[in-house]
Amino acid sequence: MNPGCRRSTQRGTSLLELTAVMAVTAILAVSGMTLWDTGGTELSAAHMDIRGSLDQAFTMARARGTNVTVALGKASGAGEHVPVQLGRKVKWGKPAHIPLPPDMDAPTVATRTGEAHAILTVTPRRTALASTWFLNDGREALCMRLSGHGQLKVLRWRRDLLKWTRV
Repeated sequence: MNPGCRRSTQRGTSLLELTAVMAVTAILAVSGMTLWDTGGTELSAAHMDIRGSLDQAFTMARARGTNVTVALGKASGAGEHVPVQLGRKVKWGKPAHIPLPPDMDAPTVATRTGEAHAILTVTPRRTALASTWFLNDGREALCMRLSGHGQLKVLRWRRDLLKWTRV
């Protein structure tokens, strides 16, 4: 044997082995993506969108000295309005298996359809028509209450705790 030529003791990876490993990795990745729950993320995004739209509407109303409407979901307001779109997994209403928040009378319209008023009018004096909405992803829910003084209170039904918590 020629001393200048050394034999490698390391084995390389064959194309077949590499393909098998990549296939197993792809199967695990696809399985993980289908089991990943994005509903909670979409509920949080809907909460932030509604809160942000209300804040924007109050700012616009004060700056312009006129009323501004916030159109929730598919509703469309007349005149100056701020639209709010929901994620594809977020639905209006409260599922029957989720109880009402504590100290809340049963709002028939908001419980069934999710919205008592799809279009809100806010004023330059930071007042609004009081309303309640429910949003859900089938497992968790949000209860959003807007007072006549423009205060937004948000509660979230946590399926892991089986209770409503403040957001």
